[in-house]
Amino acid sequence: MDVSKLMFREGLMDGERILVTGGGTGLGREMAEGFLKLGATVYICGRRQNKLDETARELMDAHGGKMVAHACDIRDADAIHTMIDAIWTDGGALTGVVNNAAGNFVSRTQDLSVNAFNAISDIVFRGTFYVTLDIGKRLIAEGKKASFLSILTTWVWSGSAFVVPSAMSKTAINAMTQSLAAEWGRYGLRFNAIAPGLFPTKGMSARLSPGGQGDNSNSDLNPMGRAGKMHEIANLAVFLMGPGAEYVNGQTIAIDGAGYQANGGTFYSKFQALGDEEWDGLRAMIKGTNAKDKADRST
Repeated sequence: MDVSKLMFREGLMDGERILVTGGGTGLGREMAEGFLKLGATVYICGRRQNKLDETARELMDAHGGKMVAHACDIRDADAIHTMIDAIWTDGGALTGVVNNAAGNFVSRTQDLSVNAFNAISDIVFRGTFYVTLDIGKRLIAEGKKASFLSILTTWVWSGSAFVVPSAMSKTAINAMTQSLAAEWGRYGLRFNAIAPGLFPTKGMSARLSPGGQGDNSNSDLNPMGRAGKMHEIANLAVFLMGPGAEYVNGQTIAIDGAGYQANGGTFYSKFQALGDEEWDGLRAMIKGTNAKDKADRST
């Protein structure tokens, strides 16, 4: 990310303590960098300690400050509790949480197994709730204010073919965002969400556009003729998490160049015409990506 394009003054987030789940790569890394650059102490978690350590080292070398990496599988509520204990011990209550960790892949729904469905819903739906509940209960007990931000998609308004587990799970988190904004607003806890359009990352491309199939970066598919730029989503995240936006609560904000209004932001047109042989090829590429990631976590 070109941090020179962050629109906020230096030191804006001094004193903030923010956890970014899935913060070692992709959009999580970009947002974590923005918070760190503006003075926050940032905690990142994910399943690959080596990648998290690398990210923390690189970003602190670039910007100074403090970033702490925790290997944590957010599908495991006990692992989350242990990680949050360590964060509290390291300096007290968090002031912000970004629920960014996710998983997704394209598939015809009739090809999904129960395990495949659970692979997505356990991270996006259950994991996000486990993180939110553990931290929220602590903040309420201590009388501390904080902001929660979840990274969704525009599918929460429309659904999307070929990514049904993700669409279902993220829609549930959209409901959580609105529900807890009302229920926990009295405690000084805010809940908002961002629904990004196309912000190309390596992991996203490998599972949602394997081999370039279904690539939606063509300029004719977006009214603005381009994909999103990383500093743009970082700026929106800082606005929602930083001081000065305390009355924004219970909102899901799209950042997609009006792609949702123009084409629905879904995968239907890209995959509906594929046949069995083509889907077999996509599954093989996605399995290869998953196997590589699993090997990386074991090193």
